Amino acid sequence: MNLTSYKTVRQEASKEIVIKKSRFIGYAKPVETEEEAVAFIDEIKRLHRQATHNCSAYVVGERDQHQKASDDGEPSGTAGKPILEVIKNKGLKNVVVVVTRYFGGIMLGAGGLVRAYTDGAVAGIEAAEEIQLVLHREVFVDVDYTWYGKLENELHGRGTRVGGTEFTDRVTVLCLPEEPAKDTFIAWMTDLTQGQSVIMEGESRYYIEGE
Repeated sequence: MNLTSYKTVRQEASKEIVIKKSRFIGYAKPVETEEEAVAFIDEIKRLHRQATHNCSAYVVGERDQHQKASDDGEPSGTAGKPILEVIKNKGLKNVVVVVTRYFGGIMLGAGGLVRAYTDGAVAGIEAAEEIQLVLHREVFVDVDYTWYGKLENELHGRGTRVGGTEFTDRVTVLCLPEEPAKDTFIAWMTDLTQGQSVIMEGESRYYIEGE
C-alpha cells in the first residue's frame, strides 16, 4: 500500500453478545492480502464447526478493490452485507470480520438479523481496536558527535519520530518523518548540520498514529 494513511484494526480480537438467546461472536483481524482474509474465515469456520452460521466480510487493498461478503446460509443480505457495511462505514481497510452465530431457538426475522450481525461486527471491531496507520520514511542521519546534542534537541523539539540511535565512531540517528514531509525534513537536516551530515533514505513503513 502507498497510501499516506489509512484506518484498520490493531490486532485480532473477538467479543460475544447474546440477542434473544442466540450467541453472536464477532471476530476482527487486520490482514494484508485477500488470501489472509480467506484463511482467517476458514480458521474461524474450523473453530466453530458446530455453529449455525459463520458469516463474514472483508475489505482489502489500497482502493478497497477486494471486497466480499458471505451470508453462510442466513437469508440473502441479512448477514454478510451488514458486516461489510460496518467495515465500510467506519472507513476501515485491510480488515476481515467474521460473526459466528449459535442459534438460540428464537427467530429474529430479516430486520432482526441485520441488526444482530451489525452489532456483532461492531463488537468484534471494537475489541480489535481501530487505529490510524501513517506512512513514514526511514531517514538515516549520520553525524559527528559534536552535532549529536543539537540534533537530539531539535528532533525532540519538532516532535519527530526516532526509530533508534547507533553509536560508533560517529552517531547515526534513524529518523522517521511522515512520507509527504520527507524532502522538507532532509532539507532541514542538511541546513541544521550545515551540510556536515550524511543522509540516507531507507524504506517506507507504517506506524500507528500517536504512538
